[in-house]
Amino acid sequence: MKIFLCLLLCLLLPSCSGISQQQDARRDQPVAGLAPQTRGNAPATPDRRFLTVKKVYDGDTVLLEDGRKIRLLGINTPEIAHGNRVGEAGGEQAKAWLTEKLLNQPVRLEIGVEKTDHYGRTLAHLFNTENEHINLQLVANGMASVEIFPPNLAYAGQLASAEQHAETAHLGIWQMPEYAPIAVAALADAHPHGWTRAIGRINAVQATQHGVNLVFSERFAVHIEQRNVPLFGELNDYLNKSVEVRGWIHQRKGHLVMLVRHPSAIKR
Repeated sequence: MKIFLCLLLCLLLPSCSGISQQQDARRDQPVAGLAPQTRGNAPATPDRRFLTVKKVYDGDTVLLEDGRKIRLLGINTPEIAHGNRVGEAGGEQAKAWLTEKLLNQPVRLEIGVEKTDHYGRTLAHLFNTENEHINLQLVANGMASVEIFPPNLAYAGQLASAEQHAETAHLGIWQMPEYAPIAVAALADAHPHGWTRAIGRINAVQATQHGVNLVFSERFAVHIEQRNVPLFGELNDYLNKSVEVRGWIHQRKGHLVMLVRHPSAIKR
């Protein structure tokens, strides 16, 4: 089994090396703790102007009166139907909530450290005239899951805490069978698509030149990119632990790989 796992890791991401070597290489770098509540409050850039929301595309994207398309930071809402894509459970509910809350209403922005995404959308936290944090409210009401993309770490702790509360209370998506966790052993048969929750035991922690893999099985691993590794603290602490991981699963050479960017996506 150990030999097979090593071969799998080298197949997924070549030039493997020991995890201890990688940790020695970053010994002098600041290492964040595993608990997202205690790290990740890098400030966003506030904009004191209020601009009117002219259109709501879905639960996490809006259009402002100045023509900017805004992607809400730190969260992900289910997709709505568009083109040939089938809508996901909870997508229309999130859009309806955001429409009622923001359409034709003024908002101010706190723009992320990384200011735009590859679609050209402005990345921001939104606040209304009552200073309600809209991103946070979507999570607190179970309309969105947390999705932290470093270096945009502002409000990561608050978002993670709100998600935990909504999940415990079975609000919104957290009561929907479509988002129930899937055992790692059943992933291949489940054919997961979109955002997925997977539960299993981490059997190996292996560094590569591209980052670190947390290996669950012969067919499934979580990958952490090198630039994000310091956020996760002592990665060997995950070894032999049963955890839930959240994100998008991709096929790579016949294997299933989930890219995880922030500790909030791994639940013990």
